[in-house]
Amino acid sequence: MQHDIQQLPPQDRYKLLVGGIIPRPIAWVSTLSANGTHNLAPYSFFSVASVTPPVLTLTHVMPQTQQEKDTLRNLKDTGDAVVNIVSANMADKMNATAAVHPNDVSEFELAQVTACDSQTVQAKSVADAQVRYECRLRDLITLADTPTGGTLILLDVTHVYTCDSVMENGHINPEKLDTIGKLGGDLYATTRDRFSLARPH
Repeated sequence: MQHDIQQLPPQDRYKLLVGGIIPRPIAWVSTLSANGTHNLAPYSFFSVASVTPPVLTLTHVMPQTQQEKDTLRNLKDTGDAVVNIVSANMADKMNATAAVHPNDVSEFELAQVTACDSQTVQAKSVADAQVRYECRLRDLITLADTPTGGTLILLDVTHVYTCDSVMENGHINPEKLDTIGKLGGDLYATTRDRFSLARPH
């Protein structure tokens, strides 16, 4: 089946993009608002943009309401963020923070997520996250500010925390980290099934 994506309504475009580009890692992003509220929200449009310099990338997709999500607004106001990596045992609490709430409501409190101080940024970290990337806003690239339009967020990594229990010979052990990934709709996947292929020379 061929799809002329320019002729499709936004919701159908969305289904084709998120249904085929899977699994997507989840960035559980904590930010600080201008009024001092600590926000927490999951993003599955997330990856590494650069290693030197260390830069992560997120995409904020504009809701149908055309009101920016707290994460983007907070980054514009304060510039701090922590990308917390979601392990399988945190899935329910992560999902609870995906709901839309007023900017002065802390998802940490709402979902009963334990926060801890970060080392280099004012935004709080998720205490139980076994890997955390503290970041400062590098750049925002708005592709479209209409409903379902995207703003590319580039974050400079200022500090990395890894729990000793997930480290093995200087590497993060994926089995011990036990992350989840986003599929289409309400579906998620684990990283428990793996196989190895030697990279060709």
